[in-house]
Amino acid sequence: MNAKISQIIDQIKQLEVELEDLISKQQQNLNYRFDGAKIKIEASILKQQLALKVGIIPWLKMSRLRSLLSIPFIYGMILPLVLLHLSIEIYQVICFKLYNIPRVKRADYFVADRHQLPYLNIIEKFNCAYCTYGNAVIAYTAEIIARTELYWCPIKHARKKLGEHRHYHKFIAFGEHDKFHEKTKALRAQMSKGQDI
Repeated sequence: MNAKISQIIDQIKQLEVELEDLISKQQQNLNYRFDGAKIKIEASILKQQLALKVGIIPWLKMSRLRSLLSIPFIYGMILPLVLLHLSIEIYQVICFKLYNIPRVKRADYFVADRHQLPYLNIIEKFNCAYCTYGNAVIAYTAEIIARTELYWCPIKHARKKLGEHRHYHKFIAFGEHDKFHEKTKALRAQMSKGQDI
């Protein structure tokens, strides 16, 4: 990778840190704080949020027929998601240990806190939990597969593609055959040491 690309990647990382700081400061204005795993909401705000809560019967009456008809298809996806989750856990435990690839921390991807929002009814909380789980499984799986690709085939595609994972910029350019095996070994060694993972 040339120096200009490395410089731009470093700038992007710095901007991401700056963005996180700004978002964190913005969230301070939302009048909640963490108390361990529990989220504490300021009393006056809590009262306002509870007033917005819609009961289950009125909520169902407000629901469109197409939303209700789609329920089996939406929640039917839980089976493939759970199967994927179990499969990727087994894969990571076995393969990452064999190849000395640092394991992906599940807790970094599986966050459950939306159920603490007082303005959501039980159905809305369940929906939030379902979507949280589904997105967590996909993101967690994507990171595990990205590390696998970094280990086995760190070659960029010739064409630009959408959805590049965060390790893709480290990959060797398409057609860059000079010292390919040495560069691959170097990437594996960096990953095994947990550098930039």
